This record gives sequence, C-alpha cells and structure tokens, in this order.
Amino acid sequence: MSAADAAATTDWLTIREASALVGVSVATLRRWCDAGRVHVFTTPGGHRRFDRADVLELLPAADIPARLDGSEDTTFAIVEGYRRAMRRFPGLPKGLRELPDGDRAELRRHGHSIVEALVETLDAPPSDEGPHCDRARAAAAACGLIARNSGLTFQDTLALFVRFRAPFLHELGAVCRMRGLTGATATALLERASDLMDRMLPAIVTGYEAGEAR
Repeated sequence: MSAADAAATTDWLTIREASALVGVSVATLRRWCDAGRVHVFTTPGGHRRFDRADVLELLPAADIPARLDGSEDTTFAIVEGYRRAMRRFPGLPKGLRELPDGDRAELRRHGHSIVEALVETLDAPPSDEGPHCDRARAAAAACGLIARNSGLTFQDTLALFVRFRAPFLHELGAVCRMRGLTGATATALLERASDLMDRMLPAIVTGYEAGEAR
C-alpha cells in the first residue's frame, strides 16, 4: 500500500478531537506530543493530526489523577469569574460589609494567592502538590487571622469561606468546559478541587484562633 493510500485509510483526528477522546486538555496533549509520548502528523498548513489508533493507545496512560493546565490565563479566568460571581450574590453579611478598605484589600490579595496556588496544585501530580497546597493553606490562614483581627465573628469568617468556595468551583467548571475536558475528567478534577478547598477550612480556623479579638 502506498503512503497516499495509507493516509487515506487512516482515521485522522484534530487535536481537539484527540484530546476529547483521551480525556485530557488540548494543552496536555500538546505537551505529550512535545515529549514524544504520541505520534503526530503535521499538515502543510501547520495543523496537528493524530491517528485514532495511536490516540487510543494513550487511554491506559491517561488514567491518571485529573490535572489542570495551570497557566496564568487559567488563574486570571478563575479570579475574574469569581469577581463576577460575587457581584451577582446577595449583600455581604454586616460584619463583612463593615471591614476597613485595607483589610478588604488584604483579603483579596490572599484570596488571589489561594486561587493561584490551587490552580498550580491542580496542575501538579499528587506527589508534587505539597508545596503549592502549603502555599494555599498559608494564604487561607492569613485570611483567618485578618478576619479575627478585624473583628469578624467566627460565623462571618466561615461565611466568607463559603462565598469564596462556591464561585471558585463554578468558574473551575467553566474552565473545564472551555478546555474541552470530558465529563469524567472534569468531574474528577472538580472533586479534587473540592477536596483541596476542604483542606483550606482548617487553615482558616487556625489563623482565626491565632488572631486577637477586638
């Protein structure tokens, strides 16, 4: 069979089709190509095409903990989406509304650090997630400390965490859809993110208890 005949009988996939089939993001599949884990054919126009059979061979290797492309764009998308979501929510509890501007700014800064660290954690394999997760917990503890020193009640501090948690997971789901992650992979990623967010709560409590009540 000639090369032309072989090409004609091969079931070629675009990079989006291949990434959806194997259940990973387009960015992850690109990294696998660059690392030589999957053969790719580049058309004269510069487009990547994948042999379906080659892609299917990746499925056992793709059975790994769900990960996210932890780029600055991903962090920015989640932070901006979070801000939009917060504006749609009902008014803040009285204690949060009365926070001084400086304390609000510090909480926002640490909140951004939590998002950034969590995105990096989600992009890391479980064996390498420790430093990123530690940084997220440190920022969460700082939020708890600021809340206590600002005179927030423990109830309002927990409310602050809940109001942060829900939009984060919502926007993470939007990023999953944008990156073309399959249902099973997106669900696994959201479950992992939910678990990571749950780990932030003890850190917030620890920071709150370390503060000084007004």
